[in-house]
This record gives sequence, structure tokens and C-alpha cells, in this order.
Amino acid sequence: METLLLPFSPRFIVLTICAVVTALLIGIGLADGKIFDILLIPIAIFGALTLLGVRDLMQKSHAVLRNYPISAHIRFLLEEIRPEMRQYFFESEKDGMPFSRDTRSLVYQRAKMELDKRPFGTQEDVYREGYEWMHHSVSPKTHAEEKFRVTIGGPDCAKPYSASVFNISAMSFGALSPNAVRALNAGARKGGFAHDTGEGGFSPYHREMGGDIIWEIGSGYFGCRHLDGTFDPEAFARVASQDQIKMVELKISQGAKPGHGGVLPAAKVSEEISKIRGVTMGEDCISPASHRAFSTPVGMMQFIAEMRRLSGGKPAGFKLCIGHPWEFLAICKAMLETGIYPDFIVVDGNEGGTGAAPLEFMDHLGMPMREGVNFVHNALVGINARDRIRIGASGKIATAFDMARAMAIGADYCNSARGFMFSLGCIQSLSCHTDRCPTGVATQDPTRARALYVPLKIDRVHNYHHATLHSLTELIAAAGLEHPQQLRPIHFSQRTSTTQVRSFAQLYPSLRPGELLEGTEDPRFREAWQMARAETFQPAP
Repeated sequence: METLLLPFSPRFIVLTICAVVTALLIGIGLADGKIFDILLIPIAIFGALTLLGVRDLMQKSHAVLRNYPISAHIRFLLEEIRPEMRQYFFESEKDGMPFSRDTRSLVYQRAKMELDKRPFGTQEDVYREGYEWMHHSVSPKTHAEEKFRVTIGGPDCAKPYSASVFNISAMSFGALSPNAVRALNAGARKGGFAHDTGEGGFSPYHREMGGDIIWEIGSGYFGCRHLDGTFDPEAFARVASQDQIKMVELKISQGAKPGHGGVLPAAKVSEEISKIRGVTMGEDCISPASHRAFSTPVGMMQFIAEMRRLSGGKPAGFKLCIGHPWEFLAICKAMLETGIYPDFIVVDGNEGGTGAAPLEFMDHLGMPMREGVNFVHNALVGINARDRIRIGASGKIATAFDMARAMAIGADYCNSARGFMFSLGCIQSLSCHTDRCPTGVATQDPTRARALYVPLKIDRVHNYHHATLHSLTELIAAAGLEHPQQLRPIHFSQRTSTTQVRSFAQLYPSLRPGELLEGTEDPRFREAWQMARAETFQPAP
């Protein structure tokens, strides 16, 4: 009896209704041929729904469809639009992730040169644990339109580069559309700041606009590789010697997925990508997890020296997310042993962005940017090398406060990727990995990329950079300082509980110059320094 009543149960009633209505409409149409044509459309609709329900019953992939034919599709539809519903209707100004609505709105407003002020008072809970603030001075400086810059290039660098303290972080052509690359690079040229290519190569879209370039070389050596995937020094020299390229950067790891290689399937290796990356069409394009050009800290320093030589003496450095502390300290020991020092180090954090990464890597692997920057800063101070090496900070930086905070704990300059994506019109739809970006930023679909109108977006990239630096000058002046390089940990505090506050000087204690060489007792460094060896990344037993 229960089986006979099953079609009328709540689970199957939608399918039953569609089947009955379809049968009735067909019957009525056959009985009265004059109205059959009128009934064709409803017959087609209910008939299609009936067939869909039968298909749902027969398929084996989704249990919910087998139990709720037709009606379960509503669940999948709601699941599909859930991120948009949250973002537009339920998310508060402060709780959106990875970037809050308030931060995104600020970038949009600055990119469009609209009013970026807020009324009525802060929406932050200033008594919550983790709240941070910058100290102001009772004797603030007169605000001046200062284009803050920093010179990158140590004693071994023949062509130092005067860089803005705010630049476009590494994003590859391939992850970004041609129009996005064009707009970013032309905006960088207009504003006098640098554009990092990412490891995908120095593309024609970078060349076309003529903006200053930081050429990033990853483990795939795209644009400077032999067909077997090994590094090609002659190809590197040809590209790196071009005037548009101002610095060369070796990518060791990326914050959002450190220690993780990548594969671009052969089907996606177009003729254009084949030429830009120097890979063979019809074969998978592989970015190994580690480099083949070196395998030891000493070898890494020698490779950086070779990059500097082949580029004609341009600043050469590397980017990494800090993992095992002894590995970075092994690199420091290799600097001391070889006498080879990078001109700059970009520290990425695990809060950094990416087109796609495994959840475990993105959420739980690698050191956050602030701890990483401060660790690198102190390590270089501890080996008396801080004055010759610049530190860049990269990881969820979008506002002037983000920059000031990073610079207070050790950074000389900052890079932003997603901030500049927002200036292009990115709406944080979280569809970068699907090739269905709704704004034409992170896609290779030409019909989607055309939505990004380059001349307009050039101005917005430039405006965002200009307005953010303007805000930084106001913060610096309010603190009684003249340049962000004067920022120190004592200028910031963090609430560690509802009743306790600690300064950044307490949260991020400093090493003395040369302390690692003398033998430190600081628990953050003592054991890791003893474990570090210049000849290998493996720890000493």
C-alpha cells in the first residue's frame, strides 16, 4: 500500500503533478484539435519537467535527486547563488572574507575618485580582542604630497631602481586576461610604480603598455627555459636586459599555496601561451614544486648572482612564504658564506591570494605575512645585512593602514594583487578558477574579457594607487613622521583581550644588530639558527 501511495508523498508529488498535467493536456488537445496548438507550449514545459524527473529517478550520482526529483534542483540553484546572496543581502560591512565589503568599497571609491569618507563613527568594535590601531602625535607634521619611494639595489647592483612603496603584486598572464594586464601595466606607467609579471612570463600585453616591470621567474622558468624545462641563461639575458624590466625576482614559494607546483593541461596550452612561456603545444605545462637550477642555499645565492649578472646588474631578489625557520636562516648563512646578497626579498603570507589552491594549503600552510616579514627583518638584522637588502610585504594589503602596519614591523615597501584587481572592477565573485569571471579580470574567455574597457580601467588603477598613497601621507603626518621608513613597532598597538593592550614592540621584539652572529638566546631564533646549514636546506641533526 505504501508503494502505491509513494507518488503522492511530498518527495515525489512534484513529479507526479507534472506527469498528470502533461497527460491531461495531451488528452485535452487530442479531444479538441482546435486548441491543440494553444496547448503545445504548456505540454512542452510540463513534458520536459516530467522527463527531467524521470532522469532524476534513474541517475545514480546524486541521492537527493533520486529522493526528490525535480524539486531538488531548487536546492542546487540556491547553492549556486548562495555566495552572491550572502554578499549582497546578509554580509555586514566588516565580516566579508577574504576582503570585507567595507574594504572593497573603499578601493572602488578611490579607483573612481569618489568620496571615500565614512559618517557617524567607526563600525569596528574597538574593545574586541585583536583590534589594532596606530598612534598619532600631539605635534603632527604638515601634510605634503609625497610620492614615497625606496631605492632597491645593494652594493653589487649596477642599476638600482627607485620603486614606489606601493606596487602591483605578482599575477600572471593566463590567470589574468589580456585586457587586465594591459590596464594594470598602463596604470603603473601613469602612476610611476612597478608591475610584477607573476611566473607566467613577460607577455606582449606587458610590453605593449611600457610600464615598469618586475620579471618573476618561477620553477617552470617560463620565458627563459629549454624545451626540457631547465633554465636557459641566454634566453633570460635577452629578456632581462630590456629597459622596461627594472628588477628580476626568483619565486621560491607563493603564500596561498607554498610548496605546491602546478599543471596547465595540454588542452589549455594555446599557441599564444606556448610562445610566451616557451612550452610545447600538446603537452602539459608544468610548474614543479621546487627548482631544478639549484638545490642548496649556496646554490640559490649563486643563481641570484647569475640573474643579476645576466640582467646587466639590475636588482635581483627572491619571493617566498616563510615555512621552516631554519631554511630561511640557512639562506642567511649562505649569504655570509658566499658573500652574495640579494637586493630585495618579498615576503608573501599565507593570507595571500591565488587563482586556485587546495583548501588545506590555502587555510593552514605557511606563515602569515606579518610574522614572516618580522622574522625576515630580524634575521637580516641579526646577520648585519639589513641595510643592504630591501624587504617587500605581500599578503592581503589594500589600504594605507595595511601598508603602514607592515612597514612598522619590517617592510620597506608593499605589493598588492587583489587590491589592484578591485580597482579593475573585480567583485570578489570567487570564480577565478572557473574561467567565468563576471568582470573580465581573471579569465581567458575573450567574450568575457572584452567587458573590461582598458582606457577607463587605466585611470582607475592609477587613481587607486594615488589615493592610497595620499592616505598614507596623511597617516604618516598624523603620527608626527615624514616618511613611512620612520615607522617602528612602537607606533602600533593591539588589544590582546578586552582589558589588555600590547604594543607591537612587545608583540614583535627586535634582535640586536649582529645578534645571530654573536649567539642569540631569543627562542624564536636560537634553535633554528643552530639547525641551519648553508650547504643544505635540511636541518642539522
